[in-house]
This record gives sequence, structure tokens and C-alpha cells, in this order.
Amino acid sequence: MKKIFAFAALALATVFVLTACAPAAAPIVVSQGTVIIDVRTPAEFAGGHLEGAVNIDVESTTFAATVSKLPTAGTYVVYCKSGNRAGQAITQMKSLGFTDMVNAGSVAAASSATGLAIVQ
Repeated sequence: MKKIFAFAALALATVFVLTACAPAAAPIVVSQGTVIIDVRTPAEFAGGHLEGAVNIDVESTTFAATVSKLPTAGTYVVYCKSGNRAGQAITQMKSLGFTDMVNAGSVAAASSATGLAIVQ
């Protein structure tokens, strides 16, 4: 019985984690003024990022201060390696007053959804 309960708990936790990390399913229209934010580490960013993206590492102690310099009324497409850190970044941005953000998921998913090329 304990094994069944543990398996059920693990399955439920997996569903919640994958749902929270799910990238945007529909195409993302990148209009003039949309800011593309890569929230991965600088090393990950250097390995390949979306054309025109800015790198603001969500795990950096300066993330909130750096993001606070951006206009809260802007439109932002946020991505990372899997969508998890992008979700964390969006949560922080919401607490700072930002309202128009989309989690584009991974680099590949963000490229596919926006039509932007991955560059080195």
C-alpha cells in the first residue's frame, strides 16, 4: 500500500512540475518593442541564444535590480533551458509590476514559437 501511495504521489508531482514548466503552445508574435529575455547563465547564453535576446540570469543576485530597469508596461518573451527558470523569472517580474510576459519554454521551443533564429 505504501508503494502505491508513493507512486501516486510521484506521478502527481510529475504532472504538476511538467505543467508548471510547459512552454507556450501557440505561436508567439514578436512585434516591434517586444523584449526577448534569456534567463539562463551567461555560459548557457554564449552556447546559443535567440537572435536579439538579452541575457538576464534569473539565478543572479542582481536579477531583480536589472529587470527593474525595464519598463513594466513592456512586452516580454522569457525563455531558458526548459521553461522552469523562465517561470521563476516571470513570477519575480509579476511581483515587480510587470504584466505582459510569456514563458516560451526552452531555447528550441522559443525559436520555433517566435520564428527567431538561434545564434552563437
